[in-house]
Amino acid sequence: MLGIDTNVLVRLLIRDDAEQFARAQELIKRESDAKRPVLISLLVLVETEWVLRSRYKLSKRDILATLDRLLNSRDVCFEDESTVVGAVFIWPDAPVQLADCLIGLRYRELRCRGTGSFDAGALELPWFVSI
Repeated sequence: MLGIDTNVLVRLLIRDDAEQFARAQELIKRESDAKRPVLISLLVLVETEWVLRSRYKLSKRDILATLDRLLNSRDVCFEDESTVVGAVFIWPDAPVQLADCLIGLRYRELRCRGTGSFDAGALELPWFVSI
């Protein structure tokens, strides 16, 4: 298995640099042909969402559609995929960023009794607690 960096994932999704897109696409094809899905870590996922939102001005809806395509791809897999699926399910109606959804769900997966926070939006989610 091979993990990829945010810049590789963003090139695959945005296609704003033809040469890098072709190289990233070839990497995915090579790994897929060898029956080795490419791994997307939680850190790369969070950073990618931030880049798509802040640099490329994609809407939440467009980012969700992109994440849905990635989750349904056989060519990539995610670190802690159940947490990613849960966060993507919750995020559309959540008053927080995707990162907050991932943080709270990841702590829940780690058997924490909650996630302490000052973030008013996060505190609306059931697994966050005010401190």
